[in-house]
Parts: sequence; structure tokens; C-alpha cells
Amino acid sequence: MDRHFDEELTALKQQILKMGSLVENMVEEVFRSLFEHDMSIFEMLRQNEQLVNTLQMEIDEQVLKLIALHQPTASDLRFLLGASKINAELERVGDHAISITHRVSRVLEHDLIKPFVDMPRMADMARSMFKESLNAFVKLDVDTAHLILYRDDQVNRLRDTIVNELMKMMEEDSSTVKVAMNLILIANNIEKIADHATNISEVVIFVAQGKDIRHHLKS
Repeated sequence: MDRHFDEELTALKQQILKMGSLVENMVEEVFRSLFEHDMSIFEMLRQNEQLVNTLQMEIDEQVLKLIALHQPTASDLRFLLGASKINAELERVGDHAISITHRVSRVLEHDLIKPFVDMPRMADMARSMFKESLNAFVKLDVDTAHLILYRDDQVNRLRDTIVNELMKMMEEDSSTVKVAMNLILIANNIEKIADHATNISEVVIFVAQGKDIRHHLKS
């Protein structure tokens, strides 16, 4: 039974990685669509969203089944609880990618009101944090998880800079309001992707060490 349980845990991890890969691709493609002015990938993103939603339900069902059938020990139970939490985080990142998609389609209907400077940096940082958080989960790499947590502040500062610049533009030129508001919403969604990467990193630390560091990062 132990060997069978280990095989099922491995299969569960592979399902999470499959879902993570789909979501990571969604994030990369929606950023590319924004910065390269390409709306051709929108249908692919919507199809991937459906796959992600299906995987989320399958993973939750598998977690519940493993807990009910095997009554796992502390470390295995932490992994299963962590898998369930990461499953939810991945689904939310997919949702943010779709939200960005809707905003990008509206932005690209108009001329750019300013060159992209800080937003590509912010998007690249959020994308990198997300990818590294998944790698940290695979390896239960606590050091990488901690580094991701501290990078969240950098993303927040870039988001604030972008929002402040766009607010000033709207105040000075009302014709920029429609595009600027959509760019602000895109920036907020990018910041949320980074937040989910930090949440995944907190789960990594919980699974690896049994420590719940939510709300206690500074201490």
C-alpha cells in the first residue's frame, strides 16, 4: 500500500505541474500579446482556461480521495494540503491571465498613450516569480521560496509607479482615461499574479518545514 500511495502522490504532483505549465503559458502569452500588440492568441487562452478549470476539479478530487483512503502521516498530509492550496492559486492565476486578456483587447483598440517602460519589467518579474515558485514546489526549495517572498515588494513598488503615472496622465488629458484605466487594471492583475507566487512560496515552506508563515513574513 505504501508503494501505491507514493505512486499516487507522484501522479498528483505531475497533475499539478501540468496545470502549472498551462497557466504559465497563459501568463507568458498574454504578456506577449500586450507588448507585441498581438490579439491572435486570445482563443487559445480561453481554451487553456477550460483545461485549467477541469484540472482543478480533478486535483481536488484526487486530494480528497488520498486523504480518505490512506490517512496520511503528518508530512504526507502537509503535502496533500499544500497541493490543494497550490491548486487554488494556479486557478486564480489563470483567471488573472484571462482578465488581462479582456483589458488588452480594449487597450489595443487605441493608440498607446505612453511607451511601455515599467510594465514590461513588472510583468517579467511577476512571470519569473510564478515560474520559480512552481520550481520551488517541485524541489521543496525553501531558500528559493523565501527569496520570492521578498521580491513581492519590488512588484508592488512598480505597480504603484505605473498607477501614479497613469493617474497623472488622466488628470492632465481626459482623452487618455479609457486606455489608462485599462492599463491600471492590467497592472493590478499583474501584481495579483505575483501575490499568488508568494502564496505558493508560503505553501512550499509549510510543506517542507511545517511552518505557517502567512502574515508573519517580517518576523
